[in-house]
Amino acid sequence: MSHPLTKATMWIVGVATTWTYLASFCAPLRAENWSGWRGPRGDGTSLETDVPRHWTGDENVAWKVRIPGQGHASPIVWDDLVFMSSCDEEKEERILLCLDRQSGKTLWQRVVVTASLETKHHLNSHASSTPMTDGEQVYVTFLEPDGKEVPALNVGSDRMVSSGNMVVAAYNLAGEQQWLVRPGGFASVHGFCSCPVLFQNLIIVNGDHDGDAYIVALDRTTGNTVWKVPRENKTRSFVTPIIREIDGRVQMMLSGSLTVTSYDPETGKLLWYIDGPTEQFVASPVYAQQLLMLTAGYPEYHILAIDPTGKGNVTDSHVVWRTTKGAGYVPSPIAIDTFLLVATDGGVISCFESVTGDRLWRERVGSHYSGSPVAANGLVYYVADDGITTVIQPGDEFNVLATNALGENSYSSPAISQQQIFIRGEKHLFCIGKQ
Repeated sequence: MSHPLTKATMWIVGVATTWTYLASFCAPLRAENWSGWRGPRGDGTSLETDVPRHWTGDENVAWKVRIPGQGHASPIVWDDLVFMSSCDEEKEERILLCLDRQSGKTLWQRVVVTASLETKHHLNSHASSTPMTDGEQVYVTFLEPDGKEVPALNVGSDRMVSSGNMVVAAYNLAGEQQWLVRPGGFASVHGFCSCPVLFQNLIIVNGDHDGDAYIVALDRTTGNTVWKVPRENKTRSFVTPIIREIDGRVQMMLSGSLTVTSYDPETGKLLWYIDGPTEQFVASPVYAQQLLMLTAGYPEYHILAIDPTGKGNVTDSHVVWRTTKGAGYVPSPIAIDTFLLVATDGGVISCFESVTGDRLWRERVGSHYSGSPVAANGLVYYVADDGITTVIQPGDEFNVLATNALGENSYSSPAISQQQIFIRGEKHLFCIGKQ
């Protein structure tokens, strides 16, 4: 996917200063930081070109280190620092880690929350939310159960689930806590996962759950709530929004809670929405070719391309194309050049023409996908749950360039920074590329 220097790219989530972002286009190797969920643009793409395609065992692996606890959160990278969240289930501690990018050595480890372990889906974890950094502070989210149980909502059979509060905390790069707040309650039969997004002076977090759901914006300096809007359908989802400026209007767009919506990220004002197309959403959307594209969900599966220039209810006017073929639930799609790639949870990848929705090919590639793909230098990297990474060159025909074994399972999404790929395995963090 090409990234011309436009207003649209300049507004993206505010994860870096303007100078840092502009410099990434001028650096000989186009090295950039991977500052949050799905990278600096929130869509899984990297501007870097010299990214490894081949590795196995110890070959082309700069280092691998054991990670304390368990979790599915992705690593993030800022200069020579790597940040990760995890959960020590035995001690019931949710932790934030800082590692040295050069060696993998742990520089500091902080306990953010100590509380009983929440109810969750067997494919979720107690540390699934990827942190975010602006280069000055690191922002992390967890669920803090309150020790109570409530009846599960929107489920086929009666059961009890944990109730509690969303916790958002900020640490400086030395590991000193700057603030910790609890902006709202939370209860979901599937557990918790909500990755923070930065916009100007705000940290925005999606609080979709089976109760009084909300989206909240916090002041990044103090943690104070700046705005908070209700999500009327009160249905769990795990979607991280993306922010773009489109035709002079800044939009924060996400799917979830029986709808696809766009808000003004500065105020929380609703700009447009479509009904459905399904109940639950996990995969984050992407924006390319002037279209918002997404895959969903449960119980019905859909892929949609939406023209995001409308106002109000645009269900009947701004859906450009739609298909139920090849749709996925958990893995996010990725757009590169004129192609949209969508993976099903069961390991089947489809390649679509972004503008028309025509499917060019469909192939079984992985065993099962929990993580989302990343792209660099015209190639897409898919990491399956069994730790095997398939490198694909998108095009009119299916073209696999490499297949790489990690040696252990992996349930998170990779990060790319400074010509290296960082993959969180079930037990280790791997830094792949030249040391």
